[in-house]
Amino acid sequence: MTIRLYNTLTRKKEVFKPIEAGKVRMYVCGPTVYNYIHIGNARPAIVFDTIRRYLEYKGYHVDYVLNFTDVDDKLINVARDLGEEVEEVAERFIDAYKSDVKALGVKEATHHPRVTDSMDEIIQFIDTLITKGFAYSSAGDVYFKTRTFNEYGKLSHQSIDDLRSGARIQIGEKKQDPLDFTLWKAAKPGEVAWDSPWGKGRPGWHIECSAMAKQYLGKTIDIHAGGQDLAFPHHENEIAQSEACNDQNFANYWMHNGYITIDNEKMSKSLGNFILAHDLIEKFDPQLIRFFILSVHYRNPINFSEELLENAKNGLNRIKNTYQNLMHRKKASLNLTEDTKEWLNKIKQFKQTFLTEMDDDFNTANAIAVIFDLTKEANLYIQRKQTSTEVIEAFQLLLTNLLQLLGLQMEGSQELVDKEIDQLIDQREQARKDRDFQLADQIRDQLKDKGIILEDTPQGPRWKRG
Repeated sequence: MTIRLYNTLTRKKEVFKPIEAGKVRMYVCGPTVYNYIHIGNARPAIVFDTIRRYLEYKGYHVDYVLNFTDVDDKLINVARDLGEEVEEVAERFIDAYKSDVKALGVKEATHHPRVTDSMDEIIQFIDTLITKGFAYSSAGDVYFKTRTFNEYGKLSHQSIDDLRSGARIQIGEKKQDPLDFTLWKAAKPGEVAWDSPWGKGRPGWHIECSAMAKQYLGKTIDIHAGGQDLAFPHHENEIAQSEACNDQNFANYWMHNGYITIDNEKMSKSLGNFILAHDLIEKFDPQLIRFFILSVHYRNPINFSEELLENAKNGLNRIKNTYQNLMHRKKASLNLTEDTKEWLNKIKQFKQTFLTEMDDDFNTANAIAVIFDLTKEANLYIQRKQTSTEVIEAFQLLLTNLLQLLGLQMEGSQELVDKEIDQLIDQREQARKDRDFQLADQIRDQLKDKGIILEDTPQGPRWKRG
């Protein structure tokens, strides 16, 4: 089935048609690396990683670029406060970002360009804009002439007249027009800087992504993605400068994920509800965090609270417990039952329904609902007197595969834990055979402390996570 995705540029769902058959050029705006990422930054990392995974499942080769802004006002200020070099601070938090998103199941990008490694490309890009009359230098700064780009505002669906009413020239700026935005900043004393035709300085924020996207993916890319907060002015400015420079469309599809609120309030340091992903990962299973993020459609807002996370935990445990129930029931299953083929066809239908939901703008919320329906059906099946090993294995395989498409592991992160649990259960069974009931009870209590609930059945002990 054809993938349809919502394009912020046109404000409608469109059939996805990449520039080159079988290949997707995808650029995602990455973090400014002056601190650990917060839960709001973690959402696009998870969301667009999932979309990438699904595109790859559908047979596309995805060139996935996620940049690091490793020079910036905030970074310079943090480095000054810490008495460190900007490069040291950036390197530390790039490593922290990679560690955090890896824990959250995010695959390594095809390319992770850094601003400081792309300075020649950025300077050349700006020089082209000046040569073509779209930009001008002013006392060491360089600005983009917003009014020279006739389609400015097409992504955010704002007219230039509406934008003008709210625009102001700040003290120290040397703009010709309040709507003009910075491409190059003249260096202040003591700041990290690079040589350029306009004097020592560093890039403005917006130009970085345009230059790196062109450098790694070409003048026109398939998908440009990021958080909803980046649509204006960041992505709007990217469109203006890229299309002015290259004389062609910059990105065919624009995708933006929704905001995250904390207990129904906007996340901010002043409110004290600013949650770092780093801290959250230490407190909760990263797989649970990913599951929670994907349980809401990527374009919708998410309200985050520990209570809601616990609810998600119950749902994820229900899926995992179903898998364990299938494992347990398989031991007493037959090789074949009369309705095996009928059940195998039913399982295939669940897979098709899942794919249909994902094809419709990557609706992970509905896709997870399909997984819950699948687990419900699996639990009904294993309650029968006679079950087929082939059907049970088909249930297990599909559960595993569908979760993997979402970047979730049925066994992976729990594998060692599960082996330990199985060993303890075997030890308990041996203790019961030896009539060492005190040891058997101790092992049961030990498992209970691990959140494992034991059931003794005619087919042997079975367990689930509480």
